[in-house]
Amino acid sequence: MRHQSPGENVIRLEAVGLRYGLGPEVLQDINFSLPAGSFHFLTGASGAGKSSLLRLMFLGLRPSRGRVILFDRDIAQTRRYELPALRRRIGVVFQDFRLLDHLSALDNVALPLRVRGVKESEVQRHVPELLAWVGLAEQLHARPPTLSGGQKQRVAIARAVIGRPDLLLADEPTGNVDDHIAMRLLHLFEELNKLGTTILVATHNEQLVARFAHHPRLHIEHGLVQRLS
Repeated sequence: MRHQSPGENVIRLEAVGLRYGLGPEVLQDINFSLPAGSFHFLTGASGAGKSSLLRLMFLGLRPSRGRVILFDRDIAQTRRYELPALRRRIGVVFQDFRLLDHLSALDNVALPLRVRGVKESEVQRHVPELLAWVGLAEQLHARPPTLSGGQKQRVAIARAVIGRPDLLLADEPTGNVDDHIAMRLLHLFEELNKLGTTILVATHNEQLVARFAHHPRLHIEHGLVQRLS
């Protein structure tokens, strides 16, 4: 059940800073919010801090300072046992895929549905359909070690979107696929967005961003985030 209505914020970062250990801040004074149902790109050069920012947003990291408010919950004041329920409302596409090598493509994608207790008949109907849509109809029972990087990427994306999350965070989701598949995947994100999912796609591919009219976009440089029209 979705708790955010259009116009309300799914996530808000207030004066957030992040440092690793005793080093300098890699993110500084981050202030932005993502309204429910919005679609944004996060651009910036490789190493600019896009992945670190996404990790903050899916609760993989805690900020060194500032506030992260996710689904109206201040994370600093949220009990540890409550965090998994918040994470389940987020779909994440990782650069390193994080697939389970002992499971087939179908079972990797089905995992979020099975964790939620979705009926197996529904799993067997929807998962093959989505894998076929991303061009993997012939790899349903293949395990990740037998797949190419681009195929693993598509399995990871299918897993992230299968449960229609409230928030989708995608870290360089088109980095291992050709332009045709990249466009197809972004159209999949757009369809998910039309169903109500808030989407943030991190990429350094400016040409790809230019093909889609999602504004404003966020741009990260020198640890600072700005909105670009």
